[in-house]
Amino acid sequence: MSNLINKEGFPYIFDSSACSTCQGRCCTGESGYIYVSKDEIENIANLLNLQIQEFVDTYLFKKGYKYSIKENQFNGSHECAFYDRESNGCKVYDARPLQCRTFPFWDYFKTRVDELKLECPGITTGSEDV
Repeated sequence: MSNLINKEGFPYIFDSSACSTCQGRCCTGESGYIYVSKDEIENIANLLNLQIQEFVDTYLFKKGYKYSIKENQFNGSHECAFYDRESNGCKVYDARPLQCRTFPFWDYFKTRVDELKLECPGITTGSEDV
């Protein structure tokens, strides 16, 4: 089975097997927002066996009218509260937000492929070897 994923309208291909080698660059680095919907909040809270309010109070903060997952600081970098450095993975992978599930196929990167390549070793444009 191929690990290569391409999406219509995106000028690159993603090799998902690279995830095991990059040390979570999509989950760490610059500070940002990881927005979650009401359904995602409920799903993650259920996965963690937490009451919704306990989950919100512990892991989220309000940004405008939306909720975002808190970040932790580590060695001058920011990382999602659910990033697990030991396993180089996501503690809530099965319930991760849509924003995480759709990476690296974000509209933002359609015209910023060089920036994306710096963040994600699984990106190829087809002009280089995969």
